[in-house]
Amino acid sequence: MTRMQRKILIEFAVVLGLTLLAAVAMINLKDWVNRSEAMRAMQELARQINHYRQQYARIPPESWVKQQAQTVPGYPRLGRLEYRGLWIDFESPPDTILAYSERNYRGFAGRGYVVMRLNGRVEWLDKQTFEKLLARQQTEEEVKLLEKHPAGELEPPRPIWGR
Repeated sequence: MTRMQRKILIEFAVVLGLTLLAAVAMINLKDWVNRSEAMRAMQELARQINHYRQQYARIPPESWVKQQAQTVPGYPRLGRLEYRGLWIDFESPPDTILAYSERNYRGFAGRGYVVMRLNGRVEWLDKQTFEKLLARQQTEEEVKLLEKHPAGELEPPRPIWGR
């Protein structure tokens, strides 16, 4: 191999390496932005729920939350919102999970949940931590209902003409 061929091969390897590095960085940046947008959307929804609680001295019904969630900036990044208002009572501690949304990202962002607590705090929890916390907070009735009706079955069907 001549000196010129080696130089071309090295330059090709450097360009290829930098291109791969840039692609991986862009994918991770995209996931980071999507995760922060989901957190921002959940924070806005928490603000609206806290306003409702101050006004009516109770947590809002699920229908109200689902309707408000659709008006929140960044709602599409939030994904499927699970609201646990039915299982919250007056004796529930402030760190009880009120709403959550599962998010699956590749790379550094990873799999986890955007979680809203009863006190309005929003945080990101990894999958294992969230599942342990939720299992401690769920009642037997909630677990039985979720076993009967897995996620997605409780939502009403969409009309054919509304596609």
